[in-house]
Amino acid sequence: MFFLQMSGFPGSGKSTLSREIARRLDAVIVDHDVTKTALLESTAQHSLDPELAGRVAYDLDWALVEFHLSLGRNVILDSPCLYGVMIDRGLAMTADSGATYRYVECLVDDVDEINRRLRERERKLSQIRSVSPEDFYRTVTASERPAHMHTLTIDTNRPLETYLPDVIAYLQGIDRPPDASCDF
Repeated sequence: MFFLQMSGFPGSGKSTLSREIARRLDAVIVDHDVTKTALLESTAQHSLDPELAGRVAYDLDWALVEFHLSLGRNVILDSPCLYGVMIDRGLAMTADSGATYRYVECLVDDVDEINRRLRERERKLSQIRSVSPEDFYRTVTASERPAHMHTLTIDTNRPLETYLPDVIAYLQGIDRPPDASCDF
């Protein structure tokens, strides 16, 4: 059983990769955008502050992660995971459940490509429409990663089929010779 924390800037391919992993490894996806959008839509007439909605959505996300891990399910948390508190909570939850902790970062280092993806996707209410180069690079360089453990960073500018085998092997604990995009 594994718990996978996806990480990466919005538009970097986390959801696309999460769906393919879930399909292949029978995992449950807890998608932060789905949770936060549901909160925003259900409280639209009450004007719930988006920042508060984000915090409440994360509380719901973690409750769902914990529930599915308690059932012995593989779980993927599809969220940017940019802050150390998210990593700490994921590590604690896996220790409590007996799951193996995994961390995959989807990386697109081109702000123009990110903005193209953000414009062209079917956008949920909780998702951003675009990002300035300054905000993009500041966020990417400031995001935290788990220390002292094997993680996987994927260049998601490449087609999914070129890196999916490495991700599946990492989740299954199989040693594969890493290519230039892998940190494990």
